[in-house]
Amino acid sequence: MLDTSHPNHYRFTTTHLEIHVLGGVRLSHLEALRTTLSLNKTGDHIKLRHNLDLYNDNQVEKLVRKTAERLEIGTSIIRKALQELTDGLEQYRLSQLDKEQVQVPIPELTGSQEKAAIRFLRSKDLLERTNELIGQSGVIGEETNRLLMYLIFTSRKSANPLHCISLGSSGAGKTHLQSKVAELIPPHEIIDMTVLSENAFYYFNRTELRHKLILIEDMDGAEGALYPLRELQSKRSITKRVSHKDRSGNTKTIKLTVEGPVCVAGCTTQESIYEDNSNRSFLLYIDESEAQDQRIMQYQRAVSAGQINEHAQEKAIRQLREAQMMLRPVKVINPFALHLELPKSVFKPRRTNAHYLQFIEAITFYCQWQREKQYDAATGEEYIETTLEDIKAANRLITEVLLRKSDALNGATRNHLECLKAYLEKNKQRSFTSAEIRRNLRVKETTLRRYNKQLLGEGYIGRVREGDTKSYCYEILDTREYDSLKAQIEQALNSCLTALRCATSPGARHCENGEDKPKRVRGLKATRH
Repeated sequence: MLDTSHPNHYRFTTTHLEIHVLGGVRLSHLEALRTTLSLNKTGDHIKLRHNLDLYNDNQVEKLVRKTAERLEIGTSIIRKALQELTDGLEQYRLSQLDKEQVQVPIPELTGSQEKAAIRFLRSKDLLERTNELIGQSGVIGEETNRLLMYLIFTSRKSANPLHCISLGSSGAGKTHLQSKVAELIPPHEIIDMTVLSENAFYYFNRTELRHKLILIEDMDGAEGALYPLRELQSKRSITKRVSHKDRSGNTKTIKLTVEGPVCVAGCTTQESIYEDNSNRSFLLYIDESEAQDQRIMQYQRAVSAGQINEHAQEKAIRQLREAQMMLRPVKVINPFALHLELPKSVFKPRRTNAHYLQFIEAITFYCQWQREKQYDAATGEEYIETTLEDIKAANRLITEVLLRKSDALNGATRNHLECLKAYLEKNKQRSFTSAEIRRNLRVKETTLRRYNKQLLGEGYIGRVREGDTKSYCYEILDTREYDSLKAQIEQALNSCLTALRCATSPGARHCENGEDKPKRVRGLKATRH
C-alpha cells in the first residue's frame, strides 16, 4: 500500500518490508524518478537510507543487494517491493500532473444564446454597439483604445492575428485596461502570464498555444522570453533542440516545437527597451489626461457608494463572450488591398502596411455574420470579402496608431510636448523655463532634462536668450506640427477610400468631395453593399 497523505513523507508497506519516501517526488523531469528511501523490516527499527533514481536499473540492483545483506531479507522480496513502489509512485505522479493540467472548461451555448449572439453579430452598427457594451462592462473612457484592443484580441481566431502593447506611465491603468478587455474573451482561450522564464514557451504542448490570447501583465517580467515570443509572433512556431537521457542512460537530442499563431498583448512603461516587440505590435497609449482622471475617480466613487449595476456589467461581459464563441475560422479576402496606400510619413512602412491590412481583415472577420460566404472556384475554399465600410471603420480607429508610428518622438516625450503646448496656450506664452515647467506641470528634474534633450535634438524646441540677461529659456518652434501630421494621415487614408468609392460606384459622375470621378481602378469590379 502506498500512502501519500503527507506531501513530504510517503509510506509503502508490504508483509516483510516498510519503505518511506522522504521528501516526496518531483513532478517535473518525467525521464527520472529520483527519491530518498528509508527501508526497514516490518516491525523492526533498523533502517537503511539511500538516495537513488528508481529508473536506473544499476542503482536499484545495488540497493537490492545492500538491503538484503543489511536487513537479512531475500533479494526477490526486496526487488518485488521496489518494483511495486516504482509503479505506485509513477501512477501517483501522473495523476498529480493530470490534476495540475486540468483545462478551463469550455462552455456550450444553448440554442437561445446562439441565436441572440448571431442577432447581435448581424447588427448594422456592430462596432458601435460593441464599444457601448465594452463601456457597460466596466471599462471607463479609452473609447478608441478599448475597441482597438477588443478587435485585436478577436483576431486570435483568424489566420493573421494581431498583437498590441499598452504604454503609459506607472499607475496610468495599462494592466487594468488589458485585464478588463480580456474579461470579454472566453477564459478557455486565454493564457495569462506574470513572469516567464527564458525556456517557458518551449515546454507547452505542440498545439496548446494555437489561436490563443497570451496576456503578459508586465513585459519586464517576461524579458528573458521575449526572443522566442517574437519568433512565435513572426514565424508562428518556435523550435528548440535539447539533450535528453533515455531510461538506458543514453544522451539523445530531441526537438521541441510549439505552434501558433497566437495573439500577444503586454504592458510596459519602457517603449524604447522593447523596440523589437513594439515593431510587431499595435502601440496603444493610455489616456493620461485630466478628464480621464476625473472619469476614473468618479467611477471609483460610484463603486464605493454601491451605485454600479453589477448585474448589467455581467450581462455585457456575457454577451460579448458569447459573440466571440460564435465567430468561426474563415478566410478573409480584401479585393481593395492593391489600391490602399499608407501615408508617406509613416516610419517602417513595410511592417506597418502589413498591420494596416491585417487590421482591416480583423474587422471583416468580426463582421463575418454580415458577409456573404463565397467559394473559390478552383479549390472550393470558403471565404468572405472586405467591404469599403470595413476600410472606413479601420481608418477611423487606426489613425491614432499611424500617427504615433509617424512621430519622431516616443510616446512619453510626445505626451509631454502636447501638455507643454496646452500650458503655453492657456497662459498665452511663447517661451518657458525648466523651473517653471517643473513647478507647474510637476515633472521631475531628471525626466524634464531627458525630454528637453530629445526635443532639442529633434528640432521641436529651441533655446533663446531671456531678455538682456545671460540666462536662457525655451520656445516651441512649431505648435501646429502634430495637428498637421494628423491631417496629412487622415487625408491620405480618406483619399484612398474616396477614390475606391468613386471607382466602384456604377454611373457615379462625381466623387463624394465634389471632384470629378477618377478613372475606374483597373481590375476592380463593382461590389454590392
